[in-house]
Amino acid sequence: MKSEGFDVVAVPGSVGNPDDPKAVVDATIRRFGRLDYLVNNAGTSQTASPIPPQEFDRLGEDLWREILSVNLVGPFRCTRAAAPHLKAARGAVVNTASTAGYGYPGSSMAYAASKAALMNLTTNLARGLAPEVRVNSVSVEMTSLKRVGTPDDIAEVILFLLAGAGYVTGQTIRADGGMG
Repeated sequence: MKSEGFDVVAVPGSVGNPDDPKAVVDATIRRFGRLDYLVNNAGTSQTASPIPPQEFDRLGEDLWREILSVNLVGPFRCTRAAAPHLKAARGAVVNTASTAGYGYPGSSMAYAASKAALMNLTTNLARGLAPEVRVNSVSVEMTSLKRVGTPDDIAEVILFLLAGAGYVTGQTIRADGGMG
């Protein structure tokens, strides 16, 4: 990124660890002096292959705990840590959801439930941080366009929600190429 002219800072951590999001935000503030935008893009399926609904016995406590900690509580932790700075900047948050949150097949029912809950969290964070901060999410999946969305496809939607769309908040934008 620096080679492309962007000023970046890398801070190791995991959104699954309750202390790491605050450390990441603090390091960002020390480096840049402000925080305008937050993209909660961390996520985990905790499985190498899909777990069909009929095999719910494979969905143990550890799998549920990790999926919810990273996919749902992690974005909350990051947003809570960033909230004072985002309010001061009148910034925006974008959470990365999934069409699995609408009931489409995902890697497991635990994953789908975490993404549905993230969409609900998005709506409630938008209410809680308004009017200073807008909060939206993007749901992503394979498409009717017969191709998988590229990182650039999704980044365009995220950028639109962060730096434009000033009257859009509490929404989940389906960047699914017409699947839904």
